Amino acid sequence: MCAAQGPTMALMSQTGSSYCVQSEMMRSKSGQNVILNMAGNLEVSRVKENFVGSSSLSCTSAKKTNTLHLDCAKLGWKRGHNMIVTASPPTEDAVVVAGPLTKEDLIAYLVSGCKPKEKWRIGTEHEKFGFEFGTLRPMRYEQISELLNGIAERFDWDKVMEGDYIIGLKQGKQSISLEPGGQFELSGAPLETLHQTCAEVNSHLYQVKAVAEEMGIGFLGIGFQPKWGLKDIPVMPKGRYDIMRNYMPKVGSLGLDMMFRTCTVQVNLDFSSEADMIRKFRAGLALQPIATALFANSPFTEGKPNGFLSMRSQIWTDTDKDRTGMLPFVFDDSFGFEQYVDYALDVPMYFVYRKKKYINCTGMTFRDFLAGKLPCIPGELPTLNDWENHLTTIFPEVRLKRYLEMRGADGGPWRRLCALPAFWVGLLYDEISLQKVLDMTVDWTPEERQMLRNKVPKTGLKTPFRDGYLRHIAEDVLQLAKDGLERRGFKESGFLNAVTEVVTTGITPAEKLLELYNGKWGQSVDPVFEELLY
Repeated sequence: MCAAQGPTMALMSQTGSSYCVQSEMMRSKSGQNVILNMAGNLEVSRVKENFVGSSSLSCTSAKKTNTLHLDCAKLGWKRGHNMIVTASPPTEDAVVVAGPLTKEDLIAYLVSGCKPKEKWRIGTEHEKFGFEFGTLRPMRYEQISELLNGIAERFDWDKVMEGDYIIGLKQGKQSISLEPGGQFELSGAPLETLHQTCAEVNSHLYQVKAVAEEMGIGFLGIGFQPKWGLKDIPVMPKGRYDIMRNYMPKVGSLGLDMMFRTCTVQVNLDFSSEADMIRKFRAGLALQPIATALFANSPFTEGKPNGFLSMRSQIWTDTDKDRTGMLPFVFDDSFGFEQYVDYALDVPMYFVYRKKKYINCTGMTFRDFLAGKLPCIPGELPTLNDWENHLTTIFPEVRLKRYLEMRGADGGPWRRLCALPAFWVGLLYDEISLQKVLDMTVDWTPEERQMLRNKVPKTGLKTPFRDGYLRHIAEDVLQLAKDGLERRGFKESGFLNAVTEVVTTGITPAEKLLELYNGKWGQSVDPVFEELLY
C-alpha cells in the first residue's frame, strides 16, 4: 500500500567491469554494530535507532579509482561523495552525498540497482487487518503497541520508534511496519527462492499469531476492510500519515479509503541493466490487470457487496492521479531511467524529514527542491535519502526504485501470499517467458491497457478483450509463469496452485466470497473474518 518501502538495499553497482566492495562497521550510540556488506543489504546486529559516524564508499573500476562508473546508463558517480546507510524510519542522514544533488545523481541512484542475474532476489511484502475476536473491530494502537512489544521480546526483533511510539520492528533484512489504519505489514528479506519466501511468510504468521491470539486478536487476509467505515478505523501515530490524511481529500475522493481500509501483497524484483528494467517494467504494467483479476479479493464495503471484485484496485483510480496509474510513457521508445526520474521530479511531494519531524511540503515538487526552492524549508537542498523517501510516495501499478515493485494484487490468505511472487518470478526472471510476454503484449494499445485497468476491478477474468475474455489471456500467461519457474530448477511451480484453480474455473476469490455471502452466510460479512483468518 502507500508506505511500502521494500527490502533495504545499499547503494552500489556491479555491472560490467565496475564493482564496489564495502565491508565497514559503524557503531551505534547503544554500542551495537552495523555491518554494510557487498551484497548491498544492511546486515544488522541488534540495530538501534541512532547511529554515529559515516562510512565512505570505496569503489574500484577498470577505468578510474574511487569512482562508481555506472555502465548501465553511462553515468558517473561523483568523486568524493560519502554515503551513510541506516535503518528506517527515515533519517535525514541515511544516504548523504557531498555537494548539491543533480538530476544525474538521481538517475545514478536508480541505476545503482542494476545487478547480475545471480544476485537477483525476491522481496515479498504483505499487509493484513488485525481485529478483536469478540467484536470484530479493528485493533487499536494500544493493542498494536502491545503486540509489537510482545513479538520483539519473544522473538528477538529490534524496535523501530517514532518519538515515544513503537511503529515497527526489524530483524536482519526483514521489517514489520504499520500502515495508516493499523494494517500490519511484513516487508520480507531479499531471498533467492520461493521456498524461502513461503517459509518466511509462515514464520512471520506463526510469530504474530503466537502473541496475538493470547490478546484475543486475529488477522484477516483480504484486500479491503469488509465491515467497518472510515470513522471506525484507528489512526496510527506516524507523522507522514498526518500529512497524507490532510492532503488526500484535495486530490481524489478515495485516498482516505486507500490509506485506512486497503491491504495488498506485492513482490519486489531486480533487473540487470536499463534494458532489462524496461522490458520487465513493460511486461509488469501490461499484465498487472491480470494479476489484479487473479488475486481479486475485496468485494465488501461496510457489510455489503460493493459492486466490485477488487475494491482495493478501484480505489486507486480515484486516489491521486498525479502519482498513480498505468504510466503510458514507459512504452515510449525514449523510456529509461532518466524518463522515470523526470516523471518523479514532477510528482507533488508529501513531506521532508528533518530533525526527526515530518515537514509538510504537499503540492511542491522535487524539481523545486533540487533548485532549493521549497517554501516549506527555504534554501535547503535535498539528500539522496529525501529522494528515496519521495520515491516511496509514488504509487503507479508498477513502481521503480532500485528494484521493480508489482503493485496490483489484493491481500489474501497465506497460499496466495506465496502465489503472487511465484507468478511474477516465473514471468520476469526467466528470459524465455519474459520475451513471450513482450511478444504477446507488444501490439496492445495504450487505450486497451487502460481499458483493462478500468474494467478488471469490476469484471475480473470476465472482462472482454479483443475477440475473447481476459481469462483466455490469463491461461496463456499462467502457463508462461509455470514454464519460467520450471526452468529456474527450484521446483517452485507448486506455489502457483492457488491461482491455477482461479484460471481453470474463471472464478476469482472475490466471486467465491460473494457466493458464500449470498448462500450459507445469510448475507452477513461477519463469517469472512473466520473464512480468511490467518
